[in-house]
Order: sequence, then C-alpha cells, then structure tokens
Amino acid sequence: MCGRYYRRSDKQKIAEAFHVKQVGDFPLPPWDYNVAPQTMQPIIRANRDTGERELVQLRWGLVPFSTKSLADLKGKSTINARAEAVTKGWWAQPFKKRRCLVPASGFYEWTHDDPKNKRPFAFDLANGKPMAFAGLWDAWKNPADGSWLQTYSIITTDANELMTIHNRMPVILHEGDFNRWLDREETHQPPIDLLRPFPADEMEAFEVSKDVGNVRNNSAELLNSR
Repeated sequence: MCGRYYRRSDKQKIAEAFHVKQVGDFPLPPWDYNVAPQTMQPIIRANRDTGERELVQLRWGLVPFSTKSLADLKGKSTINARAEAVTKGWWAQPFKKRRCLVPASGFYEWTHDDPKNKRPFAFDLANGKPMAFAGLWDAWKNPADGSWLQTYSIITTDANELMTIHNRMPVILHEGDFNRWLDREETHQPPIDLLRPFPADEMEAFEVSKDVGNVRNNSAELLNSR
C-alpha cells in the first residue's frame, strides 16, 4: 500500500517538471515531507475542455460519485486502489476516464518483522527526479448542501525487488506514458498494462527517522535516519 509520501516541489516546479499548462489558484507549501490521507494535495489531470494538463488540488481518499453519504465509507480505506481491481466496483468509472498523476518525490514504508520496532524507509528515484504515481480521481456531490468534493486515490501493484519490506508499492509511471495515462477519450482502451512494478534498478531506498510516524512532524529532517 501507499499510506504516506513526500513532496519537495512547489507549484512552479511541478508545472515545469510535468509540462502543466494550467495551474489552479490554490495555496501550496513549497514542500511537504509527511503527506497523509485526508489532506488536500496537488494532482495533475487532463482538462475536460482543452485536454491540456492542469494542476489542481484534491483530497486524498477517494469518495466515489455514487456514494449516498460519507457515512457509507466509514471503516473503508479508499486512499489506495489495487491494480487488480480497478476495472471493478467504484473504481471502474474513474479508471475509464478520470485518471490522474500524483506528483511526489518519494514514499515511505515500514518494516513489519518486529511490530514493536517498526523501521521506516523512504523510496525514491535514483536519478533524483520527481515521480508520478498513477492515480484515480472522482467528484462527489453532497446531497445536503449541493457542494462538490473532489478526491483521489493512488493505485498500488506488486512490489519490485527493492521493496523487500512490503508486498505492495504505488504504481509509478514513466514520463513517456503520461499522455496515455491522462487520455480522457473513452473509446480508447484503458491503459491497464501500465499498472506494473517500477524497475527496481531505477530506484533507491534508505532508512529515515521514526518521527515520520507522527503526521504532525513535517520537516526535511524526517529523511535522516536516527
């Protein structure tokens, strides 16, 4: 799974790295070293009218369009969508036409061999470039007041050889696959073949501070092992 990640880029750097044409008017800190579920985060999608890439801010944790009430999701985690299930249930429609890129610098995962002493590790790209998680987004209308809530989920797949501490990892897309992933044309075959582990030899892993376990901690020092 992917339950925590980090970002070291502001809106301008994200726009430049991902060739974004339209940047939404929303505040964004220049970095976030402890991105947690249910927070508002930047994602990249194809604009419905122009097809150009746009940078917008959505909440992490998908609320499907068909949801009657937020209470229906109580006890259910929608921060991740398993690659094996994206063609089924509430993931099916977003996978057909509401795919997005989730910009990140890396993600965290914890060891599970000793429950009393879990050690956190960070995983990023060996070349130092930002990564793009394969994501799905949806919009839900609150029946109580008519307001709209837009949310997203990160797709996970089997772990690669580097991910020895967990059996899942987020789907990371290569730059050459961005256009195909963001394509909103429903007549095109959904790119399910892209939902595969990223090459282990293009990534690196390193132990980080246990302070990352507390979402209130958010600084560059989290990437230092203690």
